[in-house]
Order: sequence, then C-alpha cells, then structure tokens
Amino acid sequence: MSKRILFSASIFHGLNDAATVTVPMIFPLLYSQQSIITKYTHIGILSNLGLMMTLVCQLIIAHYAHKYEYRHILLISLAGISLSLVLITFSWSFGTLLLFYLVMRIFVSFYHSVGVATVSISHPDKALDFAMGVQSGSGNIGLFLAFIATGFIAQSLGWRTPLLSLAVILFVLGTISFLTVKKTSTMNADIQPPEARSWKQAINETSEYFPGFFFGGACWGTTVFYAPSLFHHKFHVSLGKTGLYLALWIAIGTLMPYLLGYLSQKIGRRNIILFGFSGSTLFLGILGLSPIKELAAISLVLFGAFLFMIYPALQSAVGNRVSAGIQTQAFSIVANVQMFAGAVVSLMAGFLSDALGINSPFIFVAILGIFTTAYFIKKRKSI
Repeated sequence: MSKRILFSASIFHGLNDAATVTVPMIFPLLYSQQSIITKYTHIGILSNLGLMMTLVCQLIIAHYAHKYEYRHILLISLAGISLSLVLITFSWSFGTLLLFYLVMRIFVSFYHSVGVATVSISHPDKALDFAMGVQSGSGNIGLFLAFIATGFIAQSLGWRTPLLSLAVILFVLGTISFLTVKKTSTMNADIQPPEARSWKQAINETSEYFPGFFFGGACWGTTVFYAPSLFHHKFHVSLGKTGLYLALWIAIGTLMPYLLGYLSQKIGRRNIILFGFSGSTLFLGILGLSPIKELAAISLVLFGAFLFMIYPALQSAVGNRVSAGIQTQAFSIVANVQMFAGAVVSLMAGFLSDALGINSPFIFVAILGIFTTAYFIKKRKSI
C-alpha cells in the first residue's frame, strides 16, 4: 500500500506543481506584449491573491480531509486544475485572468497538506526521509518539465498553447495516479476530527520551524513570479531560454531531495538545514546583484541546489516531531506559513520592481535569508 501511495502522490505532486509555474511563466510574455498584464504590480496582485486563496483553502481542506479518502481528494484536485487551465485561456482582461487564476489556485490547494501528510503517515520511522525526498523530488520533476516546455511553446505558439497542453497531460496522468490507488483506503482510525485543541497542538509542535518555511515561501514566490521577468526583461534573454535557466534551477533542486535520505545519514538533518539556508542566501544575493546574465544564471542554479535541500528536510523534521493524529493539520500549517510568506513578499516584490528594478526583490529576500540563517544557527541544538 505504501508504495502505491508514494507512486500516486509523486505523480500528483508533479502535476500540481507544474500547473503552479506554467501560468506564471506566461506573465512576462503578456507584460512584453502589454496585453492583459501591463505592469509588475499586476504580477504582484496575481501572486498575492493566488497564494492567499491557496492559504485559506488549505486550512479548510485540512480541517475536513479526515472525512474523505485520499483518492477522492486527488481526483477532485486534478480535475479542477485541468478545467481551470482551460478557463484561463479565455481571459480577455486582467480581471478575468485574475478570476480564472484564483479558481486554479483553489484546486492546487490540496496536495501540500493532504498529499504530504498521506505520504508521511504511510511511511513511518526510517522510511520517512526517503519518502519525503521522493515525493518532493517528483514535484520538482514536474516543475522542470513545465519550465522548459512553457517557455519554448509560448514563444513559438502563443501563451494559450502550453496551458491547453498541460490540461490534457493532467487528464491522462491524473487518471493513472487515481487508478493506482483506486482500491487503496487511507481512512485511519487514529486520525480524529480536527478540533481547536489539535490545531493549537499542531502550531505548538511546528512553530519552531516557521521562520524556515517563511524564508522558503519568500524564495519560491520571488523566483517563480519574478525570475522569468528578471532574465527576459533585464538581460533580454528569450522566453524559451529563460525557461531553460529555470529548468536548470529545478533540475539541481530535483536531485537534492532524492539525496536527502543519504545525506541525512552522513551529515545529519540539522546540518542539511543550516547548509540550505546559508547557501541559498549567498547565491540569492549574488543573483540580485549580478550585472551579467551568465553570472545570474550560475547563481540561480546554485541557489536552487541549496534551497531545495530546505523543503524536504524541514518537512521531514515536522513529520518526525508531530504525532500521526495531527499531521494533516501540521503540514497544512507549515504549508500555509510558506504560502503566506510567498503571498506577502510577492506583492511587495511587484512594487519594489516597479520602483527599484526587477532585481530588487532578490536582494530583499537575501537580506531576509541572513536573519533566517542566524535564527537556525541559534536553534541548532533543537532542530
């Protein structure tokens, strides 16, 4: 059963995350054409409201998830994402794009609380680091393929084509993911209906990691929503090649989570976390200050190598600390801290970009990373 769940969740994660970056990848093209999106603040509004929508929905989903089988949640999520991608192609104004994008963000709200918690519960003890690495790396594979494909397809065939293509892929692979667990029950008698007390307990047991998830969310939101514009507008890199740079960022990020189990045994999870924060902060700062595209591209890739060690390591730490009965709430909470950070920082980044240049958000988040790294160095013994 655990193997089927991990396989299904890995497909689910890959498709879910592919959708979350495919749509933002078309924003620089719309900005360049001054069609629908006419300023960076529009990107800030889209990212902020989209992430806030996901934040709210994740709380609701986590509260009621115990009533439903994982396979049913998976089916609803992937069907909704596929349909909303099609709806986005009918956008004719900023308002309609925002509306349809928010619909999509509702359906991408399922995986990072329910999916991760299901994997965690079905892979206890020594299998946890391996399973977390696999599901996290699989999400990155979806991101890698989406970055490469979206840039080149949108550049050649228009911004609507990659959205429609992904909608079809979601239908096909989503069906495989569902059929894999069609006869698998994930209902657990140990998981009780969420109460205010269980939410409070989940917050208490995960609060030590909040600064890390906040920094991770800020990095993710800034990179996904503004790195395409940084390369496409500041360095005049084609959208296809910009997608390739971001795919390389994800490629190194895809490798690192799969090594989590091995690295955790060799150097320890807490050292992985510390290396992740310090390294990502360093190369994020270089990315923001880089005067040439070559240095920016190298910094982006190295930034990814360290950043993508943080996510599965922190998730594994949470899964190891929190009891099974409140894991859905716990993963929903930390995902929402990450989502909230992305929403707030992405909105700020839009105004910063219009006022100080498209590179300024990366410098701002690097400064945030300095404080986050210092926090975890101080907390080293307890993480």
